[in-house]
Amino acid sequence: METQERILQKAHSLFMTYGIRSVSMDEIAAHLGISKKTIYQSYADKDALVDAVLEVEMKNMECDCNTHKASCENAVHEIFLAMDTVEEMFSSFNPAILYDLEKYHSKGYKKFMDHHNTYLYSIVKNNLERGMAEGNYRSDINTDIIARYRIGTMFMIFNINVFPNGKYQLGNLCKEITDNFLHGLLAPQALPLITKYKLQRQKK
Repeated sequence: METQERILQKAHSLFMTYGIRSVSMDEIAAHLGISKKTIYQSYADKDALVDAVLEVEMKNMECDCNTHKASCENAVHEIFLAMDTVEEMFSSFNPAILYDLEKYHSKGYKKFMDHHNTYLYSIVKNNLERGMAEGNYRSDINTDIIARYRIGTMFMIFNINVFPNGKYQLGNLCKEITDNFLHGLLAPQALPLITKYKLQRQKK
C-alpha cells in the first residue's frame, strides 16, 4: 500500500473514532511509524487531510446508497438497508466529528453539508417517488418538503442541545427517528412491511 493511502486510512480511522480536533498530525505519524514530514509530503496541512477523509466518506456513502437502491425489494426495504449501514457506521463513530468540522474546518464542513443537501436529498426524494409509485407510501406526500425534513432529522441527532452527549446512543436515535418517519409515510396497506423487515433484521 502506498504511503499516501496508508496515511489516509489511518487518519480516517482515528478521526471517526476520536473526532478531528483531538487527533494531531504527530499522533497520526506515530500510529503509522513515520515522520510528520512524510505526511506533509502527501498532504499540505491538516485541512488537506481532512478534505481527503471527507472525500472517502462521501464516496462510501454514494456507493452504499447505490447498493441499497439496486438490491432492495421496494422503497421501504431500501430505508431498512440504509438503516443497517448507518447503525454499523455509528458503532465506531464519534459525534464530535461534525462539531469539529464546523468549528475548525469550515470549508470541509460546507463541502460535506452541500453534498448531503444535494446528493442525499436526491436519494431521499427518489425513494419517496418510488414508494408512491409502488403504492407503499401515501399518495398525498409533498416529496420536496418531506425529503428536506428527512435530511434535517438525520442531522438532528448530532445536536447536543436536543440530544445531550452520552445520554443517547446514535444507533438508537437513528432507529427511533426512522421508525417514526416510516409510519408517517406508509399507506395503511403497506404497514405490514415494517413488521416484515424488522423481523428480518432481528434474524441477522
